[in-house]
Amino acid sequence: MTFSAIDYFVFGAYCLLIVTLGLWVSRGKKGQTRSAEDYFLAGKSLPWWAIGASLIASNISAEQFIGMSGSGFRLGLAIATYEWMAAITLLLVAWLFIPVYLKKGIYTMPQFLEVRYDARVRTLLAIFWLLVYVFVNLTSVVYLGALALKGIMGVPLATGVAALALFATVYSVYGGLKAVAWTDVVQVVFLVGGGLLTTWLALDAYSGGAGAVAGFSKLLAEVPDRFNMVLQQGELMYTDDDGVMQDAWELLPGIGVLVGGMWIANLFYWGCNQYIIQRTLAAPSLKEAQRGVAFAGYLKLLLPLIVVVPGIVAYALEAPIGTADEAYPWLLNAYVGTGFKGLAFAALIAAIVSSLASMMNSTSTIFTMDIYRNYINRGASEATLVRTGRIVALVCMVIAALLAPQLGALDQVFQYIQEYTGFVSPGVLAIFVLGLFWRGASANAAIVSALLSIPLSVSLKLTVPGMPFIDRMGWVFVISAAVIVLISVIERRSKDVSGPQLFSRGMIRTDPVFAGLAFGIMAITAALYTIFW
Repeated sequence: MTFSAIDYFVFGAYCLLIVTLGLWVSRGKKGQTRSAEDYFLAGKSLPWWAIGASLIASNISAEQFIGMSGSGFRLGLAIATYEWMAAITLLLVAWLFIPVYLKKGIYTMPQFLEVRYDARVRTLLAIFWLLVYVFVNLTSVVYLGALALKGIMGVPLATGVAALALFATVYSVYGGLKAVAWTDVVQVVFLVGGGLLTTWLALDAYSGGAGAVAGFSKLLAEVPDRFNMVLQQGELMYTDDDGVMQDAWELLPGIGVLVGGMWIANLFYWGCNQYIIQRTLAAPSLKEAQRGVAFAGYLKLLLPLIVVVPGIVAYALEAPIGTADEAYPWLLNAYVGTGFKGLAFAALIAAIVSSLASMMNSTSTIFTMDIYRNYINRGASEATLVRTGRIVALVCMVIAALLAPQLGALDQVFQYIQEYTGFVSPGVLAIFVLGLFWRGASANAAIVSALLSIPLSVSLKLTVPGMPFIDRMGWVFVISAAVIVLISVIERRSKDVSGPQLFSRGMIRTDPVFAGLAFGIMAITAALYTIFW
């Protein structure tokens, strides 16, 4: 991509703005020691619009801009089900999960598990999350970001990895969640504005200059097979980069997506995921948290236009690319003109660094509050906890940066993230759901479910290789839930294993604003699925 002087100015201004804002909000009062609540939960002072913006900025990263566009290139609009179903999932989390979390005043998801079960469950799941965040999430995001830098600007992969890691750490390691959240507000403006600009320009170019609306109409007419949300077996076939014919149904198995494993993926991600939930834990009240989640839901409905449609455009244009994940960088190079490239590139980098910063902060929160404070230094001062959090965030980023280049052999990294996170998520979600809504679930049963999740997933993958991984996640969840119930019932014969009553009907309360926003999300989602069924 050839940058003009104005492109360099726009991109440079963006970088300077983010670093300056991050450092400015990170400053502390003279003589005041920053507490763990200040560093890890932003002093519990985030308003609803900052929560919603930070949720989306943390969620949308290179795995969407690059990975989901790559899946849009291969699978079409059906991949948008991750986004549109997430909008509904966010409402469920706001109604059923967040009231309990806020009432308990927790810092981390593992800490909640100790409140509900015991310290063994907390430690086991803390280790699980640390491994997933470092070796799957952080690694894949920094790799995809570096891949974009290479495709757009010709930056060597290793150099791109180092640059992104440094950018994300400059402000987030020192400032903690407060710096991450407030810079996310600005990042969302860039990623949504720049992303929409890229989509508009690509559609306009595809229509031959007749406008974006004409370009979208042309897409619908010329590649209708890329606009089906519910795929049937054998409906959408494509050839991968090894020349092997693949069936899109194996990744998005039709109606099973709507009633099966997709709910497991979304409920785990939005309801049990530290670097997502941590934003709502920083709310001053339940009302602010729920309104922030609803705001994020509306942004999720918009996102396929930004991260999926460009991949479909690249497919329609028969982009000469090596892997599907090169579709978005190719589109930027080919169709975003001088004067707009800086903004479009800033949008992509905003998505990447905001997610990296969020993941670093949440990984350090789990290690510091669940491992370090419990087992290494029980009497640690507030200053020691903050310092430890900073060191851990930096170390995790270094590990991810060293591992990132190893992902280069994958065609659709977005699907890699979903599948391998799905080895852990069904068993963990079963622990959370039964722990929240059934007092009878025992700590021993939760431990067995956590330990069985990966072996169950691997065994199903090996014994039923043709089963789509989304369906596999659904079955592993059902089996895990059944195991928890069975073990808990058996244990109750000899002793009382009941836990505290965490959820009650009285906790399902919302203000009229949230109720109206929720109705709008459900109506729009239903309309989208009706149109593109």
